[in-house]
Amino acid sequence: MPSVTKSLLAALLVSATALTPFQASAETILGALSKAYQNNSTLNAGRAGTRATDEGVAIAKSGYRPTINGSAGINYSNTRGGTQPGRLTTGNFGVQINQTLFDGFQTKNNVAAAEAQVRASVAGLSNTEQGILFTAAQAYMNVIHDRQVAKLTEQNLKAITEQLRAARSRFEVGEGTRTDVAQADASRATAQAQVSAAKAQALASAGIYHQIVGEEPGKLKAPGALAKLLPSGLESAIASANNENPAIIANQHLVDAAGFSVKSAQGQLLPQLSASAGISQNYRSASPSFAGEDPDSTSASVGATLTIPIYEGGRVAATVRQQKEKLGQARIEVDVARDQVRNNVVAAWTSYTAARQNVDANRQSVAAAQLALNGVIEERNVGQQTTLDVLNAQNAVVNAQINLAGSERDVVIASYGILQAMGRLTVERLGLQVTKYKPEEHYKAVKDKWYGLRTPDGR
Repeated sequence: MPSVTKSLLAALLVSATALTPFQASAETILGALSKAYQNNSTLNAGRAGTRATDEGVAIAKSGYRPTINGSAGINYSNTRGGTQPGRLTTGNFGVQINQTLFDGFQTKNNVAAAEAQVRASVAGLSNTEQGILFTAAQAYMNVIHDRQVAKLTEQNLKAITEQLRAARSRFEVGEGTRTDVAQADASRATAQAQVSAAKAQALASAGIYHQIVGEEPGKLKAPGALAKLLPSGLESAIASANNENPAIIANQHLVDAAGFSVKSAQGQLLPQLSASAGISQNYRSASPSFAGEDPDSTSASVGATLTIPIYEGGRVAATVRQQKEKLGQARIEVDVARDQVRNNVVAAWTSYTAARQNVDANRQSVAAAQLALNGVIEERNVGQQTTLDVLNAQNAVVNAQINLAGSERDVVIASYGILQAMGRLTVERLGLQVTKYKPEEHYKAVKDKWYGLRTPDGR
């Protein structure tokens, strides 16, 4: 075999092995997902939002508790002329305590609504977590894929450069034509453009990876699909998603919250009963001309107030109707979530099935294209094929390899997509080596707090 052919085949062999990334000290996909779980700013913002929602329960429970207000005042007057000229200083201070005894069950329903909001927030946070983990897996696989494509285009450029050198050598000894050289030169320019585009795409994928995971991608180990965690069939996946997907669960809790809000609004139409108690001290300091005035005094009071709503200008009735409409909307949103989840499951499942079939087909395509290229090169060497035929065969090999890399990426991403759509892309099921965030810890710390400005973490 001529040395030119040997060099070309060696370059193609290197390009064929480009699909297997370097393994030593490589980051794994589960390691990247663990980092995203800890570092992702969107996820951390979601956790902060859940903690803020927790405080809604403490706010609602304040309706059960008394309010205490202190007051103080001082007044100075100086009178000249008249029947009682002189100076007078008066002051008072006191404490007033108010306690709601009955508010039409508004506080009870407000607390229940706030607790339902917390449950919805926790489910929403789980949905956000799973979305971030899927996005991280997607970014991980895109980096691997785009690096493979960049390496394949580089190897293709080397092979075409070798073809161009061979075409020029044959032209110089009278065995080729100027057309062969021009065709090889044009193919090399196209290959250079493909290399530039592939490298730019690889850098863009690395940027997205850094945004999601929190650090630059190093050497990444190619993972397999999560086949062992997937259900047996599409119908099983849909059934599991209806029961486990956190987006559906969150909307169901929002229905509960809306129902309690309706009851709270209706409570404004019921009688309200409150009690109050207070004590105050009056202070007086006057010149002799005011000696006949009352001295310092202390007073205390205890009372109860019953308020019976008769007509509120239609405001309460409108509020009740508004809350009922919001309840109806929340129920519809559950159906919307179910439809969206079902669509996501079907899309991920069909993508997974198609990608698995494409992997097998593209592997056969790569092998066939490689054999065809070898044959075209041999036939070109004996004058039965042209340089353009070799370049076309070389392009077919590279395209088949790129398609194979894409289908291998799609299989992994689709398997993670199925788990996310089902609501099972969790820390526990993936076995991530990371401390799991537990939103219930913050909730328990604040739900019954009576006072204190600091958050549980000391801020």
